[in-house]
Amino acid sequence: MPNATRNLDGYNSPPIEWDAVEQQLKTNVPQAPGTGGPSRHTAWLTTIGASGVPHVRPLGVVSVDGVWYFNSSAETRKSRNLAHDGRCVLCLATDPFDLVLEGTATRVTGGPELDAVATALADDWPCEVDGDALTAEFSAPSGGKPPYYVFRMDPTTVYAFGTREPYGATRYDL
Repeated sequence: MPNATRNLDGYNSPPIEWDAVEQQLKTNVPQAPGTGGPSRHTAWLTTIGASGVPHVRPLGVVSVDGVWYFNSSAETRKSRNLAHDGRCVLCLATDPFDLVLEGTATRVTGGPELDAVATALADDWPCEVDGDALTAEFSAPSGGKPPYYVFRMDPTTVYAFGTREPYGATRYDL
């Protein structure tokens, strides 16, 4: 439950109800073409480089028990950025609203949490736990080589932007 909610809509639309946002956060959305809006569910991650320059890339995400996770090759810029500064923004285009999660990404290095993420990812990506990361025969074309680190997104602020009636825009401070 949010500590504070603020309606950002300038057209007198009602605030988007937190229960609907929370339900969407708990839903694992497919990312294949034709499976969401606009025409697919798309996730984007923004990290901060050591020089302060933002870095934005699309990536695969999975929700496990309402917590969002993503993976990144150890050799990618986003992994290096997160090792330097865990603050990030995860954006997800869904239906009935787009979500923006601001917070911190924390690397998951083992135990039941890593196992649960690997199991959830395996529906779309045949990966397996290998020590404190994941391994797989393939990844996204720009995804780099294994090992693939797993990160948990711990949001401090969530924004919901309506993509259909009654639209609306709402901020939730967690």
